[in-house]
Amino acid sequence: MTPDRRRLLKAASLGAVASPLSLPLNALAQAQAPQRVFEPKPGKWRTFEVTTRVDVAKHAGETRVWLPVPSLDTGWQQSLESSFTSNGTARLISDGAQGVRMVQAELPANLANPYVEVTSRVQTQDRRQDIGVRSAAVQAEDAATLRHYTRPTRLIPTDGIVRTTAQKATQGARTDVEKVRAIYDWVVANSFREPKVRGCGEGDIKTMLETGNMGGKCADINALFVGLCRAVGVPARDVYGIRLVPSAFGYKELSGNPASLKGAQHCRAEVYLQGQGWLAMDPADVAKVMRLETPEWIKTTAHPVVQPVYKGLLGGWEGNWMGWNTAHDVKLPGSRHEELNFLMYPIAENDKGRFDSYAPDDFKYQITAREI
Repeated sequence: MTPDRRRLLKAASLGAVASPLSLPLNALAQAQAPQRVFEPKPGKWRTFEVTTRVDVAKHAGETRVWLPVPSLDTGWQQSLESSFTSNGTARLISDGAQGVRMVQAELPANLANPYVEVTSRVQTQDRRQDIGVRSAAVQAEDAATLRHYTRPTRLIPTDGIVRTTAQKATQGARTDVEKVRAIYDWVVANSFREPKVRGCGEGDIKTMLETGNMGGKCADINALFVGLCRAVGVPARDVYGIRLVPSAFGYKELSGNPASLKGAQHCRAEVYLQGQGWLAMDPADVAKVMRLETPEWIKTTAHPVVQPVYKGLLGGWEGNWMGWNTAHDVKLPGSRHEELNFLMYPIAENDKGRFDSYAPDDFKYQITAREI
């Protein structure tokens, strides 16, 4: 973190106030900028139909395709029916280990114009919980599930530099609530959105910490949050999904274009707190708003554009987004290649190798959504 950025964050955290005459021009403009609103409110369910279609343009030998379908049934998302069509052989399957549902298609070498299309219906709603406020109505999670979400994964270790960093970030925190707040603030202050990273990033948090290169995208930044939480014993998980429609609060960077959702994939995070259950978290979207929502790279959470999402994404998120699954290290049934860090994009392979999921125009897939 640069000295200037550190000073800005420190001033914001202490509530420092300067005379308008002493402020630089960009800070003066910030002080005069209108306050934005970001206030997700649970209670209203929305229904979406999401369609993913793959057309294999360069058909070289048998092609195998895997398309994620919604696998989550929670208090904030209900995964309804999924249907599919193909001129090859297709079926709805699970990975058999982590409950990841997907459509698998096999497209023979002699097939003309091979394709597979999947349509899923989901219901979503906004989330909002005040962190630290317990409720007797919350049903406790079972111990095996909590152990599962404190384990290390291939790219999210919980020892070494990850544990050391987590301990430093939570120094002085006595409760899980205090630890989560401290880690959320640490990730927001020390990581940043790097637009040059392909796709959503890979989530290799050990390399991020070892190299000091803290730039990334959602699968990097939210994986960092998850890993630091797990390293101090707080259950946490990534939730891999996709933005579906524009934000109701006018944030362009928190929106999806339903006519074309290529590149709308987005990973979020959840953390488990006793008496509260699973809470929504998204420090990566705070970083995205800071970097991209305005022409200027905003470097303080006190900015009127950033402050609402900084507060709102600690315990909340907007229901214009759908989750696929919460799985790491996914082995695709029938695949001849290595396991995936996560399943959030269409995947295809043939005898020459795996297609580039981050290049939808070359891969030839499209994703659309409509609200019902």
